Amino acid sequence: MKKRKGVKKGLIVTFFAIVIAFAALIATNVMDHAEDISLGLDLQGGFEVLYDVEPVDGESEINRELLTDTVSALNARIDVLGVSEPNITIEGDDRIRVQLAGVTDQQSARELLSTEARLSFRDIDDELKLDGSDLVEGGARQSFKAETNEPVVLVTVDDASLFGDITTEISNRPVDERILAIWLDYNDEDSYFEERMKPESESKIVSDPRVSRPIHSRDVEISGNFTVQSAQELAGILNAGALPVELEEIYSNSVGASLGERSMDLAINAGIVGVALIFGYMLIYYRFLGVIAVLTLSAYIYIVLVVFNWLNAVLTLPGIAALILGVGMAVDANIITFERVKDELRSGKSMMSAFRAGSKRSLSTILDANITTILAAGVLYFFGTSAVQGFAVMLIVSIVTSFITAVFGARLLLGLWVNSRILNKKPRLFGVKERDISEL
Repeated sequence: MKKRKGVKKGLIVTFFAIVIAFAALIATNVMDHAEDISLGLDLQGGFEVLYDVEPVDGESEINRELLTDTVSALNARIDVLGVSEPNITIEGDDRIRVQLAGVTDQQSARELLSTEARLSFRDIDDELKLDGSDLVEGGARQSFKAETNEPVVLVTVDDASLFGDITTEISNRPVDERILAIWLDYNDEDSYFEERMKPESESKIVSDPRVSRPIHSRDVEISGNFTVQSAQELAGILNAGALPVELEEIYSNSVGASLGERSMDLAINAGIVGVALIFGYMLIYYRFLGVIAVLTLSAYIYIVLVVFNWLNAVLTLPGIAALILGVGMAVDANIITFERVKDELRSGKSMMSAFRAGSKRSLSTILDANITTILAAGVLYFFGTSAVQGFAVMLIVSIVTSFITAVFGARLLLGLWVNSRILNKKPRLFGVKERDISEL
């Protein structure tokens, strides 16, 4: 009775309360987070192409601003044609990679990614008034209206006289016809009225500002129901239209939907088997400590899914590999801590002293291992291409999460049991036999 008198049962209750609460959280929304994660084209099929960007006139300089504007134009073009969640990234100084998950028809994908930013300004009768070449290079920018501070787009045209004639003619029309629509990839079968009947995400009309008066100036203000972001996007599209570039294809890859689905199934099954083997090993070899490890590893997997979903990152096969590698890193951190605690128990220290000393001794080793791996992942992200960058992002998220769960989470849960004193005189629960202890 004396031995049990010092047991702090409240700490055990706290342990089970934490475990039950987290288990309930995982059970109620883990599938929602898993289903919301965007899959890369290697997991759902799709089309990927890498372009080398070159100026049409051979004189313009390919700089970061031009590449960014071209990406904006490509994003807008893909969006208006109904392709969901495109991934368009700049690589190096003069390359753009386009990934269209869910697209298997390479020819259709190439058709919607034209080699030039085809921008045109047309009236309500679809008559061409201006095109991208009539805008000054880099002359579009997002700004704010002086009177109301609302977001607007400022554009500089090349010929003030021509723009004055166009706006004079349009402003003299009936009120309902004073439109100068900005089109993206117009063709002869398109109609202003038909495009306005389509959902905004499918229309080729980027913007259709009204012309309220003649504008005899090179500086033009486009106002409307803009947000700062939408105004910036329109400015980027206008700049890309004024700076047409040639996109020379240097690499392409297509993954069929069935192949992507098969890769996804194989990756998930391999992950389940790998994690199950790790759980089994930890439970058999470390016993009670293994239970703590299984709990923290389960929390690790859930938190990684939540963070990855929150980042709106795209999950690829390399990303799944990084997730499994993170499980290994988390297990490694647990093993280092547990072995240090067992060493302290073998030296004859009490349960509480062994826990504190072992935790302190293991921290620097775990920290060094995680920092070096994060540095390596950072190098991969900085110098790598899209697939390598996806691996690096998932690896960094996995390492940071594993450090939090394996170090702080495991020590919190194990500390509740140790501090409750219920484990005193029970080294076997930690995998330490009494005959291996130097002094009792």
